[in-house]
Amino acid sequence: MNAVKGFFLDEWYFALPLVIMSLISAALVIWRILLNKGASTDMDDFLPVFQQTLRKHGIKGAVGLCKEEKGLIPSRLYIAGLEAADQGAAAMRRSMANETELEIMPRLHFLLAWILGIAKIATMVGLLFTVISMIQTFDAIGQQTKSGNVKGVAGGADKIGLALFATALGLFTAIPLVFGHVLFKDWIANFEIRIKSSSHKLITLVTNYKKDPKLLDQLEPEEDEADDRKKPTRGARRG
Repeated sequence: MNAVKGFFLDEWYFALPLVIMSLISAALVIWRILLNKGASTDMDDFLPVFQQTLRKHGIKGAVGLCKEEKGLIPSRLYIAGLEAADQGAAAMRRSMANETELEIMPRLHFLLAWILGIAKIATMVGLLFTVISMIQTFDAIGQQTKSGNVKGVAGGADKIGLALFATALGLFTAIPLVFGHVLFKDWIANFEIRIKSSSHKLITLVTNYKKDPKLLDQLEPEEDEADDRKKPTRGARRG
């Protein structure tokens, strides 16, 4: 404990930048966690309400419902798809794909570059401060050796261990950041899967709604049997 106290008091000009980076990194991680929480929506609870709204109030009512939600899937993805619903399923897919690429994914990756950057910089800064401190320490030891001061040489050796606290503090900052960055990337990958699944469900619901609002409870759109009946078979064409 005395060594740690000595590092923060005697080598404060090395400790201060590392402590500041640690505080900034903690704030960024907490900020990103709050953003992830705000971006999520429990689709199991939202979809039944969405289906009921779509059945009773149509596409405009469904858009209004999505605008009231804070999650990215209803407020961004579903609105983009519903606004293109009049142009067909292909237009809905394009609209939602563009919204995902240009709006949703940048929001999900917000702050991740800063988190990883500080993790790498903290390690290098800690190592740099250690090297600078050790250079100063060896220089002091050399001067004490020339003057024949044995106690001064022993004190310089103690400062070598003190200098290593800069590297330790840099790693203390970097390791949680790297771990958090990996978890955030995994969360984004899972969120992309949810986006694809939700996009498919929206197209299914809108397709069924256009055919018959009673079909909204079905998972897959029914095939248009009337169109199939109109298409002649090969045997009929030959006949």
